[in-house]
Amino acid sequence: MIESIKYRFSMLRYWSEETAVAAVETAILFPVLISMLMAVYDLGQGVVVNQKTISASQIIGDLIARNEVVNLALVEDIAIAGQMALEPYAGVNDSFGYDIASVEFDEDDDPTILWRVTENMVADDDILERAEDLGENGDGVIVVSVVYEYVPFFTNFIVDEIDMTETAFLRGRKSAILGCTDCPE
Repeated sequence: MIESIKYRFSMLRYWSEETAVAAVETAILFPVLISMLMAVYDLGQGVVVNQKTISASQIIGDLIARNEVVNLALVEDIAIAGQMALEPYAGVNDSFGYDIASVEFDEDDDPTILWRVTENMVADDDILERAEDLGENGDGVIVVSVVYEYVPFFTNFIVDEIDMTETAFLRGRKSAILGCTDCPE
């Protein structure tokens, strides 16, 4: 009982203070602290989504690398599996894109694209440059680029969206060069 009376008097003293310094400081700092809390939340979510984007590119690459020959239906199913790595986040279907390419190295050790499947993103034009020193004649590599547009929850009025792009390079497990029966070049 005595504790509650002391608490009430301390609250009354807080509000009745003539200078009201504490109330003014609270009114000034509270919005700043809340804004910082929201920004830290969005930053943390951005880091988690970026890690999931990395996982999505590696999942797609790993599932493709397990085959000797794929077809377009299998590639699309595998892309859905990679998309599921981002599933808890809003707008995955609209914000997720992939570019999968099978690269073969010719007799001059130059990379050439055997087949490529791109969905919901612009094809990565730098694939051949980045794959240049990854193999020799007869080798192959699978290049998977994934993009996810992350829209921050609280700070979306400051930052519209953040394109998170990750690329994975993998070798085929069963054969050096991965073929596709009905994929476009």
